[in-house]
Amino acid sequence: MTDVEGGIDYTKFQLSLVRLEEQYEHLRRDIDGLPDWIVEGVKESVIQRFETCYDTCWKLLRRYLSIEMGVGEVPNGPRPVLRLAAENNLLGNELVDWLSYAQARIDTAHDYNAEKADACLALMPRFIQDATNLYEKLTGLRWSKTKR
Repeated sequence: MTDVEGGIDYTKFQLSLVRLEEQYEHLRRDIDGLPDWIVEGVKESVIQRFETCYDTCWKLLRRYLSIEMGVGEVPNGPRPVLRLAAENNLLGNELVDWLSYAQARIDTAHDYNAEKADACLALMPRFIQDATNLYEKLTGLRWSKTKR
């Protein structure tokens, strides 16, 4: 994420969220009757897109806290950044949810198994909504699924 003149570039966040939404919709709608290996591939793709979007979110929050809010000492790590973002009213009342996303990110990246994958996938509707809310809060723009 590079800064643009006068602010922060939200393009990577926007694209990662759009791609996550698209792939999650495929998982929800388009897998009936498909072979297990294809279904498994779609699930893995959703999780990969979640990981990318989540990582983009917390890193963007770090930049936002520093650049837009002028917070002097911004930690370098997702959980402390999320806590600081919550203290600065950027996450609404969703800190507990964001911390569960942090744990899901750790779980799927370091010890991937079917149970952890399913637990992560169960978080997707809420994560997508919270990431959408965050996008709107940080950019001041209304989210539209037509963004590409």
